[in-house]
Amino acid sequence: MKKKKIWFLALLMAFCLVMAGCNNETGTTSDEKSDGKLGGEITVWVHPYTGDAKKEEEMWKEIVANYNKDFPDVKVNIETIPWSNRDQKVLTALAANNGPDVFYAIPDQMPQYADAGMLLELDPYLEDSDLEGFVESSLVSTTWKDKKYGLPILQEAYTFFYNLDVVKAIGEDPSKLPTTWDEFEDWAAKAKAKDFYALSYAGGGSMNGTIYPWIWQAGGDVVTEDNKVLINSDESVKAFEMVNNMYKNKYIPEDSVTASNHNELWFGGKILAIFGSGIDITMLQKEGKFDFAIAPPLKNKEQLTYGTTGMFTVPSNSDNPDAAAEFVKAVTNADNQRIFNTVTQYIPTQEEAKDIFDSNEYMNQLSGYTQYALPGVIHPKGRAIMPFIQAEVQSMMAGEKTPQEAADAAAEQIEAELAKP
Repeated sequence: MKKKKIWFLALLMAFCLVMAGCNNETGTTSDEKSDGKLGGEITVWVHPYTGDAKKEEEMWKEIVANYNKDFPDVKVNIETIPWSNRDQKVLTALAANNGPDVFYAIPDQMPQYADAGMLLELDPYLEDSDLEGFVESSLVSTTWKDKKYGLPILQEAYTFFYNLDVVKAIGEDPSKLPTTWDEFEDWAAKAKAKDFYALSYAGGGSMNGTIYPWIWQAGGDVVTEDNKVLINSDESVKAFEMVNNMYKNKYIPEDSVTASNHNELWFGGKILAIFGSGIDITMLQKEGKFDFAIAPPLKNKEQLTYGTTGMFTVPSNSDNPDAAAEFVKAVTNADNQRIFNTVTQYIPTQEEAKDIFDSNEYMNQLSGYTQYALPGVIHPKGRAIMPFIQAEVQSMMAGEKTPQEAADAAAEQIEAELAKP
């Protein structure tokens, strides 16, 4: 971990030196504009979003063609880079001043890059009308300290998927799935009494899919953008208590402390519910072992859930920022989101583009829940603090600490991490 931080700081220093040496005050060069029109070229870094490279190639050709209808003098080069080591590749390229003009980012990358001055602020390029169609929750992850550094193209929404065979086995009505913590705990007790687990809890996985949603639903938070640590607030501690009670009562499997998934138990019909997303719809329909239903995100004090957001951003050292910013606006408009998300099967962040799922019952339902989806902890240290929280939750589940003690210990470690330069 220490070596990675030193590597990141070294790249950051190199990037700053490059930026100091740049002299591109207007963001465009003389040959990039002709008679008031954008020109030149831009390079866009994307990832393989499906397993069908040919289909994605055709997708990008169509999206670029749409962009060129308005900006015919801009040549767009689409380059697909692998998901592995993407942070290193992006940072190295930006520090060497030979990176892309547009690239895809996720919520825990954006604030790191924006806080370091690596991203172009998009607000000067945006009119109010440019943001009107977006789901409000999708813009959370594109904003850092009240400035927009990207526009979202896809979203996910996680919520509870129920095995209807188990629902019936515990004597409950499949048409009246739990909507609150109290209702879910009542079902959990009934599931346990019938020798089922109530929920899959992957304690060895990301906090986004484990304790964070419970924290948000309780009305709590982890850390704010101005470094206020809230993970040990009264509200957040209720989430620690909820997870601890589920484990003590054996509502979740014995290995939940470190498990990465419970697929065998789930597909084996031993679990009432999982915390799932679009990919689980595909898996459940493929397996076809039991009927299932999707419920709205649970509510305690708040009705919230987790759902990542994918966005396109522009580096602050782009050679053609005007054309790049216009591409970000174009690729995330409703028409192009329909093209992109029809191929990738993610949920559009433009409300009107969700009509691509009108004939897909489950995805149509799931897409309605993005309004409740938070993209994680939006903070430059968001990724760095996860291991601390995970370790304390695991310690609590192992019986070594009370929920309050675990939350306090996590808060202390987060504060120490935030104090580092």
